[in-house]
Amino acid sequence: MQIIASVFSYRPEYPLQEGKDKSQFRNFESGDLFERVFNTYKLMHKHQTLDFVKQKHAEWAGCTHSRMTVMESIDRLDQLIDESDPDVDFPNSFHAFQTAEGIRREHPDKDWFQLVGLIHDIGKIMALWGEPQWAVVGDTYPVGCRFQNAIVFRETTFVDNPDDKNSSLNTECGIYETHCGLGNVLMSWGHDEYLYQVMKFNKCPIPEEGLYMIRFHSFYPWHTHGNYMHLCNEKDLKMLPWVKEFNKFDLYTKSTDLPDVEQLKPYYQSLIDKYCPGVLSW
Repeated sequence: MQIIASVFSYRPEYPLQEGKDKSQFRNFESGDLFERVFNTYKLMHKHQTLDFVKQKHAEWAGCTHSRMTVMESIDRLDQLIDESDPDVDFPNSFHAFQTAEGIRREHPDKDWFQLVGLIHDIGKIMALWGEPQWAVVGDTYPVGCRFQNAIVFRETTFVDNPDDKNSSLNTECGIYETHCGLGNVLMSWGHDEYLYQVMKFNKCPIPEEGLYMIRFHSFYPWHTHGNYMHLCNEKDLKMLPWVKEFNKFDLYTKSTDLPDVEQLKPYYQSLIDKYCPGVLSW
């Protein structure tokens, strides 16, 4: 089986976990979890079409599936291990607190940023409600236009995706206009877009920078590899440094040194009460 060269994403200026070299993060070429990761992306890249994404927006954006608090949703991530992640093999709830604490250390004055670190992955709760992980986790990318080369496993996993053979969808812009803005682009369906829709539906007063982090933190072809810039408008380019800043905490705080979640909960509950209070619609 031919696999494309490994894709590594790193920020050299950010201190890495002790004992872990930067080349060991986002290794999509080898490793103990490679087969699980590759199979998840293969299914994603086969089934995530423009029509599929439109169907998922209709199914999930109305937030009719459940009602719960943010902390309840974080607790439920104890049941989830992300099958697309080559870096971790422990429940996603720990990663939430690792990310938030990394941000808190470096940005103690930005409580909304810390909160985004805590909640950025809770859209993965869809996997506990019956969605397959290939429609929940992993890197995201636009549908409705050409799948660009920086997408993980681009050369080997789109062969069965009908959009890749559709002449109206496989041009550089496809159904979009140049510089239309990422807010007007349909991304492959997953936890990023779902949580963004939940925050908007519940009118959570998170700053626009935080909403961009939530909506596009898995869009590695854009924020790390510079693809799809032809679809960006001025607002996207203004927000890109914030998404990049978030990414270094999302990626490099992953460690088997797990935090004391119960000790941290009171502080983060205070941030939830400020920005996402009470029971939300999901």
